[in-house]
Amino acid sequence: MPPAAVGSVAPDFSATDSNGRPFRLSSLRGRPVVVYFYPKDNTPACTAQACAFRDIYQDFQAVGAEVVAVSSDSDDTHRGFADKHRLPFVMLSDGSGEIRRLFGVPRSLFGLVPGRVTYVIDPAGVVRSIFNSQLNVSGHIASAVEAIKAMGAGASK
Repeated sequence: MPPAAVGSVAPDFSATDSNGRPFRLSSLRGRPVVVYFYPKDNTPACTAQACAFRDIYQDFQAVGAEVVAVSSDSDDTHRGFADKHRLPFVMLSDGSGEIRRLFGVPRSLFGLVPGRVTYVIDPAGVVRSIFNSQLNVSGHIASAVEAIKAMGAGASK
């Protein structure tokens, strides 16, 4: 399967969330979704990114969107990270790297660190924007909200 690209249908996947509940991306069809991949819980840059999503989460909710965070950390680590920083969105463990492979998220820092990429997906499941945010961990988040707003009526609840 080719990597997710603007204009392509986002790959569907299943995982368990940090609370042990089953999650399937296609279950969110009919509303916009932001899927963001990040390297690791409880690191300075990843914490800043997660908190930036948290701080404007109500803006995503106001336009009918859901945020989904994905890293290779365990569900237990995600649960502690989410509790510590009051993260209100879905957090998924991708220990095998399969979800990253489906999306084609590149590795960074000489292939040693999992990439930091955000995908904005429309209500039909089509990728509308991709932000590779290795260097600017939170600058793209407001742009993701704007991308959803630009989708128009299809982005409302």
